[in-house]
Amino acid sequence: MVNPRNAYGDALIKLGRKYKNLVVLDADLSKSTKTFKFAEKYPKRFFEMGIAEANMISTAAGMASCGKIPFVSTFAVFATGRVYDQIRMDIAYSQANVKIFATHGGISVGKDGASHQMIEDIALMRVLPNMKVMAPSDAIMTEKIVNLMAENKGPMYARVGRANAPIIYNKKDIENIKIGEGLITKDGTDITFISTGTMVEPALEARTELKKQGINARVIDMHTIKPLDEKLIEKCSKDTNAIITAEEHSVIGGLGGAVAEVIAEKNLKTKFYRMGIRDIFTESGEPEALLEKYKLNEKHMVRQAKKILK
Repeated sequence: MVNPRNAYGDALIKLGRKYKNLVVLDADLSKSTKTFKFAEKYPKRFFEMGIAEANMISTAAGMASCGKIPFVSTFAVFATGRVYDQIRMDIAYSQANVKIFATHGGISVGKDGASHQMIEDIALMRVLPNMKVMAPSDAIMTEKIVNLMAENKGPMYARVGRANAPIIYNKKDIENIKIGEGLITKDGTDITFISTGTMVEPALEARTELKKQGINARVIDMHTIKPLDEKLIEKCSKDTNAIITAEEHSVIGGLGGAVAEVIAEKNLKTKFYRMGIRDIFTESGEPEALLEKYKLNEKHMVRQAKKILK
């Protein structure tokens, strides 16, 4: 069990050695986002902006215009909703080379409740022209995504959860992944789980349980929600009998919405279901209890797979 936030902080230190123009900005949450690690190593390239997220975004855009590679971090709820106008105009419209890396996404934030359980951020970022949107699934994938963000120019948004997460990959598994190309983590012929971020690991657990019951499930890690791997979605619609998307996010506008758009526009012949938050605000509670209540764990993935195949 490794926290993806720690992987983010460690990746920044490595990138700081490689890119002398890389800078990091945080909004009074560096202990939580783990950017304090970069601050300790490169204090002159770290900027503590205080509880002034809008100012942080605009400052990062200004730095990018001067040739810096800014990584901006805070909780997902503050990194997107509170500063949407600044992101829209200063980063997306201006095509600024700013990387927004948010932590504490989804409902597994837990006891902080609906005010901090950000379930709209992917939708908000996905609709912005020029913005790339990603959600890594474990610590190894997080490090790879952070590297890809630094290597590729343009506005980008990525989010991870709060909790520790099992290691899914080794570095060789993902050394050739690219932005915009989904990954077949486990292959199967009966049904496809297209998952992103924290929901990839439950999808793998569901696959194990389904296999015991004679159902062979494919698990896709759709680490990039925009640009979306449409060819892979088409392939899954042809290879398997149904597609289920799973995300710790609203089913409206996130991964499920994006996949639904592809299925509709391309007239793909497949059964389809979106697992996620169903157009409601969630509530405070222990992460495991919330994931059970909102039917976002491996048990409910197994049930939904059997239901849709039946």
